[in-house]
Amino acid sequence: MEDKLVTLAIRTYQRAQMIKSVLEKEGIETVIHNLNLEHPEMAVGVRVRIYENDLPRALKIVEDMEKAWEGEQEKEVTRRVLIPLDFADYNQNTIDIGFHTAASMGAGVIMMYVYFSPAFTISMNNDVSTYSISDGELLRRIITSANADVDNMNNLIRKRIAAGELPDIEFRFELKEGVPEDQILDYCKKYNPDLVVMGTRGKKISGELIGSVTAEVIESCEVPVFALPAQMQFESMDSIKRIAFITNFDQKDLIAIDKVISTFKKDDLELTFIHASDKKQVWDEIMLTGIKTYFKNHYPLLKTNYELVESTNSPDKISAFVENTRVDVLAFNSRRKNLFSRIFNPGLAYKMIYHSDVPLFVTHV
Repeated sequence: MEDKLVTLAIRTYQRAQMIKSVLEKEGIETVIHNLNLEHPEMAVGVRVRIYENDLPRALKIVEDMEKAWEGEQEKEVTRRVLIPLDFADYNQNTIDIGFHTAASMGAGVIMMYVYFSPAFTISMNNDVSTYSISDGELLRRIITSANADVDNMNNLIRKRIAAGELPDIEFRFELKEGVPEDQILDYCKKYNPDLVVMGTRGKKISGELIGSVTAEVIESCEVPVFALPAQMQFESMDSIKRIAFITNFDQKDLIAIDKVISTFKKDDLELTFIHASDKKQVWDEIMLTGIKTYFKNHYPLLKTNYELVESTNSPDKISAFVENTRVDVLAFNSRRKNLFSRIFNPGLAYKMIYHSDVPLFVTHV
């Protein structure tokens, strides 16, 4: 009789990949299947499948892995939340929300400040441009000023922790030289923090550099980014109760949604699924019904709503819907783009930075 594939376990995408890697090193052929949105009742996450003859040995290997993971959860201290800052005009929401989010995740905080030292200066003499390399004294002044800003912010944060305004968690500063978005992306690539918390200006204050840096990070980063408008009024993490998630019915959306739920986990969380389309189609209704069935079965305590929003020509349509429904956070999954695509076909994340005053939570599954 031909050996058949059987489901060994149903895990998150990351755990499924780890199990697959270990089993294949042991000579056990492994296949992982993503959840099919057309049949949401069939799985909770990603299926790990093996041939039936390998089942007894594979079960023992996975059992040992699960025990090791349980032990690691108690010792884990490497979770990080990255908070890039601009001392000249920083958004205090990034510090407040960044620290409180890190505390809820059991993570530490890395605060990054990127300073720029010009390679040359320009002087104008009789309408003729001359170029000269910046002297060492100028560079020393820039570095001294940056270190002083770091010391001042470090003292301010420690005072706020002592006063109970911020949670008492580990934090440290990273001082970098270069272009802000390049340094942020490089750090994320090397150290893979759990979350990046950044500030934006939103639509009420346009044309600001802080918005363009955040937009560039969102478009290119592999790490989830929580972008916070400067003008938002933050009371506490408990005030974030209503989250809208824009879905295109991609299977990866379910993994992204799981990141949203785990980041903002609370008993009274309300999640609204939005599908934006130029015109309503029967298939859209069917897919929304599939998502509804999935979350009813696997997240029975989560309050969910489902909406179809017409027209994707302008992000103002989505922004208006979010504001009218009093959503606290707008979330969606964004695919990373190369430079050419970002310039000539900017994604939804880039557009929403300048068209919304609502915080954005963007994943990159």
